[in-house]
Amino acid sequence: MNKNRCQWLTSDPLYIEYHDKEWGVPVYDDHKLFEMLILEGAQAGLSWLTILKRRESYRKAYDGFDPHKISKWNVEKINTLLLDKGVIRNKLKIEAAKINALAYLKLVEEFGDFSSFIWSFTGGKVIQNSWKSLQDIPATTVESDNMSRELKKRGFKFTGSTICYAFMEAVGMVNDHITSCFRYKEIKK
Repeated sequence: MNKNRCQWLTSDPLYIEYHDKEWGVPVYDDHKLFEMLILEGAQAGLSWLTILKRRESYRKAYDGFDPHKISKWNVEKINTLLLDKGVIRNKLKIEAAKINALAYLKLVEEFGDFSSFIWSFTGGKVIQNSWKSLQDIPATTVESDNMSRELKKRGFKFTGSTICYAFMEAVGMVNDHITSCFRYKEIKK
C-alpha cells in the first residue's frame, strides 16, 4: 500500500525511513539537538540526503557529537577530519563544529540546558502548520530569524535563518509535513 508522503522525498529507502520515523518528531534531548544543529550546518549548500548517508560516519568522526570532546579538537584532529571521506571535508564547516561546541557549552552553563533555550523560540510548543504543498513552506520564519540572531550573538557558526528553520523542521519544533502526508496527522497528535 502506497502512503502519501511529503513532496521533497526521493525513492531512497534511507530518506523514506528518515521521513517516516524521524523528521518532524519533537526532540528535547540536548545531545540529539546539538547533533542535529551540527548536521544542519554541514548540510548548507548540499542536499539533506548527502548528510543523512554520512550520519553514522559523522557520529564516529565527530566523537559521538560530544560537545566536550569536540570543544577540545586541535589542529591535528581538524586536519584528520579534512581527510575523512565519511564527512563533508569543508574546513569552515569542520571548524564551525568546534566553535559551536564551545558556544553550546557556554549556553548550557548559562541556561541549564540547550533544549529549553532552543524551544523558547516557539514558546515551548510545536508550531502546527497546514501546508498543502512544498511550495507553501517558507525557507525562514520570524522564529528562525530570532533563533539565528541569538545563536550568532552567542558565537555559533553556520546558523543562518534558513539553516535554523531546517533544524526546527527536523527536530519537530514545527510540523511541516504537508497536510496530505500520512505523517502530518500522526505528528499533530
